Amino acid sequence: MATQDDDSNGKAADRIKDSAQQIWLAGLGAFAKMQQEGSKAFEALVKDGAGMQKKTQQAAEETLAQAQQRMAGFASEFGTKAAGQWGKLENIFEERVARAMEKLGAPSAADMAALQARVEALEDQLKKAQQGTATAARKTTARKAAAPAAKKTLRRSKAG
Repeated sequence: MATQDDDSNGKAADRIKDSAQQIWLAGLGAFAKMQQEGSKAFEALVKDGAGMQKKTQQAAEETLAQAQQRMAGFASEFGTKAAGQWGKLENIFEERVARAMEKLGAPSAADMAALQARVEALEDQLKKAQQGTATAARKTTARKAAAPAAKKTLRRSKAG
């Protein structure tokens, strides 16, 4: 027969069993609720992530635009400085070449220009002299051609 101890042990076991069942059901309920809430939470996280990505992308584009402007400014400044330095270098080079040419006795650009002007003046004088000689030669040729004709006329008038 069953004793009171056995009976209370059975009731305690039933209570533990019921309690375990309730815990199990609470866990399943929590799991189901988390699945529902989890998909909503997941969608909310995706939405928040997309917004954050947009903001980050805009910030990156702004930073890139600023960097491009700075680089364009640096490039322009560098180009200006380089052109100035190149001009100085070119002048130094020209001066050194001119000094070396002078030491070698080569004529300068000014000497060459003066020589060119003298050659042109001499060419003009030569042309004028040739034109004067050609005119004088034509006059002489015309006189020589006229002289025999005049002699023939004189001979005929003496004979007649």
